[in-house]
Amino acid sequence: MPVHLTAALYDAENAWGRDDDFFLHFVGAAPARVLDLGCGTGRLTLALAAAGHRVTGVDPEPGSLAAARARPGGDRVTWIPGTAADLPDSAYDVAVLTSHVAQEIRDDEAWADTLHHLRRALVDGGRLAFDSRDPAARRWERWNPADSRRRLALPDGAVVDAWTELTAVRDGLVSFLHHYLLPDGTEVHTPGTLRFRTEADLRAALAAAGFTVDRVLGGWAGELAGASDDGELIVLARAAQ
Repeated sequence: MPVHLTAALYDAENAWGRDDDFFLHFVGAAPARVLDLGCGTGRLTLALAAAGHRVTGVDPEPGSLAAARARPGGDRVTWIPGTAADLPDSAYDVAVLTSHVAQEIRDDEAWADTLHHLRRALVDGGRLAFDSRDPAARRWERWNPADSRRRLALPDGAVVDAWTELTAVRDGLVSFLHHYLLPDGTEVHTPGTLRFRTEADLRAALAAAGFTVDRVLGGWAGELAGASDDGELIVLARAAQ
């Protein structure tokens, strides 16, 4: 799939939502050095910079970073192609991982390494927030053509029909296939696999990496875990001193 089409579909699938409002509020109004790890095409990254923060966006996909740089305000952000391993030491006051990017890190060892690098990159007492879908909510059961069908409007005015097909569920890993039917009749497929971790798993990994968990929420309105239809595990933690 062409890079520009990949970025356009990503943006259409991931418009500004309650999750972005939540993370923007979490970072707060006081100017801070903010890391957006797994920033994608920069939707939240640029909003954080516009709010007056010194922001660094990190992503391993060159096409996503190119799209982010090209957006209005892209020159306000420091963009780093790579992963948490490429972060400098003690450089950030706040770090966020949004849009369930934590679930893209499927291997437990890689997840542990990511958290250790985040702890290294944060100052003592620095704050961390990320979202991960709650496996108890079994959201993947809605990933079928009937429940997931949607229409996406692209910047050029084209409308794409999309739906998701669940392909496998095993050992905490959920695999799926996104289908995109383009206006010319071409059907494009994008596969993916996400790791679903329990609250206990997340807490244990954070503790091992040197974080203290402040709260784990279940919804974007601040509900407790398990008490919201959002089906989230929204983790708010702090780098231990």
